[in-house]
Parts: sequence; structure tokens; C-alpha cells
Amino acid sequence: MNNDQVTNLLTTILLIMIGVLFFLSVIYIVLKVRESKRKHRSEESITNNSSKENSNAEKGTIQYSKQSIFSFMKFDKIEDDMIIRKNGTKFLMVIECQGINYDLMSGMEKNSVEQGFLQFLNTLKHPIQIYTQTRTVNLGSSIEKYKERLKLIENRLVSKQLEYNSKANSKQYTEEQLMKERVDVVRERNLYEYGKDIINNTERMNLNKNILRRHYYIVISYIPEEVSNPDIQKSEIRDMAFNELYTKCQSAIASLAVCGLKGKILNSNELAELLYMAYNRDDADVYQLNQALDAKYDELYVTAQDVLEKRMKVLDQKIEEEAIRKANEKLTEAAEESEREKEVKKKEKDMQALISKMAKMLIDENQELVGTEIAQKAKEKIDEEDKGEGGKENEEKQTTTRRKKKIS
Repeated sequence: MNNDQVTNLLTTILLIMIGVLFFLSVIYIVLKVRESKRKHRSEESITNNSSKENSNAEKGTIQYSKQSIFSFMKFDKIEDDMIIRKNGTKFLMVIECQGINYDLMSGMEKNSVEQGFLQFLNTLKHPIQIYTQTRTVNLGSSIEKYKERLKLIENRLVSKQLEYNSKANSKQYTEEQLMKERVDVVRERNLYEYGKDIINNTERMNLNKNILRRHYYIVISYIPEEVSNPDIQKSEIRDMAFNELYTKCQSAIASLAVCGLKGKILNSNELAELLYMAYNRDDADVYQLNQALDAKYDELYVTAQDVLEKRMKVLDQKIEEEAIRKANEKLTEAAEESEREKEVKKKEKDMQALISKMAKMLIDENQELVGTEIAQKAKEKIDEEDKGEGGKENEEKQTTTRRKKKIS
């Protein structure tokens, strides 16, 4: 290969390399242009978004209005044991059902439950929704009811104790009548102690927040066709919806009764509690619906009593409760002490007779060792000694009565 051919080959290679570099430079320029356009568009979108956010912030009163809250809550209001939705165009009624333990049933019972449930499904001519809600067991209301009943039992116990003491002191009743009264007093005292133990155990159980309970609900909806008719008033539509839903719920409850399930229609307060638990699951155990209603959270303003007057009423109530409790305790203690004193006095009075009776029993037990004649003589001597002491007591009583007559 001569020099000219080498030169032509190198020239060709150089031209190809120059062309490749030119092509790559063109591609690089195009990519740069596209990237700059993309950045420009992103900056414009950011500015637009910021301007929209500013405008939304200026219109915050419109965006976070009552309508937006109601649209989030998915219902308008609760009225006449119904949940009203979509501006009065849809109505809901809820049935609460008690659960049954299917696993503990026998084969026949399971078969009857299944047949009843099939019958319930076959009788349905409208859509239903099954809803399950898990709640922690709160026994506060039950404890308050137990305490109220315990107060009644305590008052009844004190009255019966006082009645028994008055009858015992009057000495106008026989031993059998007093024994019946005493049995009633003991029964009331045992019932009172049992009630106190139940309250203490229930209070300890209420401290455990890991005890859960499931509540089962059936939701039945109704959309009246007369909503589109402008001639019919809303009150008439609400009455029609209530009648229709009540009929459907009663038929569903009757069908579930075949399965052994008991159901009831929730009233307005129970519906409010159901929705309150659904929307405030974390805070419902701490701040319950009854407390919220008592606090009058839905009122525009509230008027409170004077602090000193309120404190004075609380102190008066506490003083009265403590006084009643202390009076009951002391009356019970006094009644018990009087009964013990009576028993002691009776034993002191009959001490000599009890000693003689026990001595005779000991003689009878050792009769084989000492002999029958000696044992009989010993018993006779005990009887003579008792008669002698009785005669002395009678003489002392007669002398005291004679002295009293002389003095008078």
C-alpha cells in the first residue's frame, strides 16, 4: 500500500469521526433544550399550586364549612330512631342482635340454627348490611346501679335490726318469734356483705381494659320513591320511611328469632352512641357519649352555678351520705354488742345450772368406774345443793320485798 492510499484511508476515518461527533452534539443540544423546558414547566406548576393554595387559604371559611363536615360524616342527622342521609333522600334503621355460641351447640341445635338462617335469607326482599363493632367492656353504669341497690339493702338491714332490738327489749314476744326476726336480720346482713363483695370484684374487673365485647348490627336502608315529587312534604316522606323501615325491621327480628337470636331496634340515643363509637374509637373509652351529653357540648353557651354554691351543695351531700353511713355502722355495732351482752348475762344467770348439768354428764361418763350407786348419790347431792341455793335465793328475794314494803 503506497502513501496515497494510506492518506485517503485516514481522511475517510477522520470524516466519519467528525460526523459521529456532530451527531452526538446535536443529540446533546436537543436533550438540554427538553430539560430546560421541563424545568420551566415544573416551576410554572409550582407557582400555580402556590397561588391556588393561597387562594384556598383565603377561602378557608368556605372550604371547611359545615357542609364539608357533614359530607365527611356521611349522614345528616338522627331523628325518630332513624339515620337520615343525602338531604332526606335515604333513611337507615339499625337492629342490634345478641350473639349465640354456635360451637357449644349440639348437632340438632346447629341444624335448627342453620335452617332458621336460611329461612331468614329467603324472606329478605330488600338489601341489608351486617356491621360488627368491637368495644371494651365498661362496667361503670353497672357499678353505680349495684351501689344504689346496696344502699337500699343497707337501709333495710338497719331498719330490721332496730325492729328486732325493740321487740327483744319489749319482752312481749316469744323465743320463736324473736328467732324468726333474728333469722331475717342475719339473712339481710349476709346479702349486704355479698353485695359489697360483688361491687369490689366488679370494680377490679373494670380496671382491665383488655376485655372486649362484640356488638352485631343489621342495617336496613330505604329510599322512598316519593322524594322526587315536589307536592309531598318532607315530614310525610319521613313518616312513610319510618313505617316502611319499622315493618322491615320487625319482620327481620321475627325471622331471626327462629335461629334463637334476639334483636331490637336501636333508638336515637343508641344510634348516636353507635356512630360516636365508630368515629371516636380511640377516645370513646375515656370520654363517653353520656359524659359528652351531660357536658352539653352541642349548646351554644352554658350558664354555670356559682363555684361556692356548687361546692356547698357537694359538701352538704357528702356530709349527709357520711352521716347516714356512720349512723348505720354504729347502729349495727350497737345491736351486735347488745346481743352479745344479753348472751353473756344469760350465761352468767344460768351458770350454776350449766355447772350442775355438766357435772352430771361427767358422772354419767364415769359411772362404770365409780359404780352406779355412788354415781346416783352424787347426782342427788347435786340436786339437793341446787335446791338449797334456790331456796336461799327465794329467801333473799322475800326479805328484800319485805324491806321495801316497810320502807314504803
